[in-house]
Amino acid sequence: MITVDVPGWGSYPIRHLVLDLNGTLTLDGVLIQGVEKRILELSEKLDIHVLTADTFGNASLVCQGLPVTLHTISEVDQIQEKQKYLRGLPLKTAAIGNGRNDMGMLADADLGIAVMGPEGTSAETLRAADVMVLSINDALDLLIHPDRLKATLRS
Repeated sequence: MITVDVPGWGSYPIRHLVLDLNGTLTLDGVLIQGVEKRILELSEKLDIHVLTADTFGNASLVCQGLPVTLHTISEVDQIQEKQKYLRGLPLKTAAIGNGRNDMGMLADADLGIAVMGPEGTSAETLRAADVMVLSINDALDLLIHPDRLKATLRS
C-alpha cells in the first residue's frame, strides 16, 4: 500500500493501480522504455491491473512477465467497462490513462492521473483527472514518490 498525504486534500491509502495499456503504457503496441522497471517496483506495494481493448492484439505478450492482472474489455461501451472494473475493486485505487475511454475510471479513482504522452490525451480525460503529467514514467514516479503530489494537489 502507498499513502498519499496532501494538506487540505486528505490522506489516501492506495492499494490498487489500474492502468490503460495502449497509448499509456505502450506506443504503437510496444511497452515504453522504463515502464517495466517502475511496474516491478510498484508491484511490491500495489496490486496492478491493466485494462485494454487489445487494439494491437498483443496485450498478453506486452504484459508477459509483468506482475499485473490483465483484463480485456470489449470494443463497445469502453468508458463504462473500465469504470465498472475499477468500481469492482475495493476502495483505495489510483488510475492512469490517456484516452477518452479512460475518463470514467480516472474520475472514480481516489487518484486519477492523465498522461499526455506521445499519443496525446483526450480533453475529457484531462478534466476527469486529479493530475496531468507528460509521460507514463512521470505518472508512475508520482506513486513511487508520493510526496511529489503535495504541491500539485494541496488546497
